[in-house]
Amino acid sequence: MATINFQGKPIHTCGELPAIGTQAPDFRLCNRQLRDLSLKDFAGKRKLLSIVPSLDTPTCQTSTRKFNEKAAQLRNTEVLVISADLPFAQVRFCETDGIKNLSALSSFRSSFAQDYGLTLTDSLLAGLMARGIIILDENDRVIYQELVSEITAEPDYASALAVLA
Repeated sequence: MATINFQGKPIHTCGELPAIGTQAPDFRLCNRQLRDLSLKDFAGKRKLLSIVPSLDTPTCQTSTRKFNEKAAQLRNTEVLVISADLPFAQVRFCETDGIKNLSALSSFRSSFAQDYGLTLTDSLLAGLMARGIIILDENDRVIYQELVSEITAEPDYASALAVLA
């Protein structure tokens, strides 16, 4: 279990992020067409997983916009924004904001949050995912991870993007 903060107060996750150097757990995430995708759908590419509590919150929207802007410049890399939002809400946000360089994927019918140690177990946010970044290489090994210590804060974009430069 990891401890992070929500508005300065400690809250907990169900586990720990996958460690650097380990094989990432496979996942099943739902795309805008309600089709389930797994790691094999992104085979041979690096993957930046930007995990957010909800695209209906300002910080999640800001980070998604920033990664959308940077994604177009990344070679052989898929940027995946993952939240528990329904695909319909993700599509609405992406279309309204012109998000075209990344894929928004929903964990609403999967064990992704549990498998990646991100489910919040207490506070008003219990059941949502903590904010984090995980970068996988072409072979699905974890090469970078960040669990954002304050859930209302943005991730460390510079460090994450430096790994992909």
